[in-house]
Amino acid sequence: MKRRKSSSSLRRIARVLAGTLTLTMLGCATLVFALRWVDPPTSAFMLREHVLAGRDERPPVRHRWVGSRIAPIMKVAVIAAEDQRFLEHRGFDLASIRAALDERAQGGRVRGASTVSQQLAKNLFLWPGRSWLRKALEAGFTVLIESFWPKQRILEVYLNVVEFGPGVYGVGAAAEVYFRKAAAELTAEEAALLAAVLPNPQRLQVAAPSAYVRSRQRWILIQMRSLGGTRLLQQSQ
Repeated sequence: MKRRKSSSSLRRIARVLAGTLTLTMLGCATLVFALRWVDPPTSAFMLREHVLAGRDERPPVRHRWVGSRIAPIMKVAVIAAEDQRFLEHRGFDLASIRAALDERAQGGRVRGASTVSQQLAKNLFLWPGRSWLRKALEAGFTVLIESFWPKQRILEVYLNVVEFGPGVYGVGAAAEVYFRKAAAELTAEEAALLAAVLPNPQRLQVAAPSAYVRSRQRWILIQMRSLGGTRLLQQSQ
């Protein structure tokens, strides 16, 4: 009798867990699908920053959604700096992942191989860190984003929520804070400088760029020209 009750309880628990997981997956898919057209008012990273604002002399969050009113050259700069196969892959750059794993196996530095889509999934829905749980959730959201959104929408949302410096979120706020202009007016040099700090916007500075940031800016400009400049964006249309 006890075994039957125990087995019945386990089945009920399994059904509840399966139902909860199914509803969660459907909710996430519905949310991502809706955000193809609905602009997100904030992001998980910005909400986290709002909670931490005022502690450890953290600056207030500055964010301005500018939608698609972004200089096309800024989009090229991000692709050149962060994800040169962005228009070719479906969310995961397998070649970069293999190269990163090989480098790590040979004792080299641990480097990331995240695509723009993966970074957007993390910034918009998740939290910083390297846990397996977060990486699994990031992969799931990446699949949904790539399934439901065109490449232009991915770039647009990414550039509107990504961090460019402590408390500075989105290219709209970054253009105003660092260059006193609108995001649509950014030059190639300014776009490359903004893209240069994206690997670590908490340490790398746009306002006072180090020698490393300047060298990265120059490298990004070369890559932008190599990729064909704004002609590159025609492939995503």
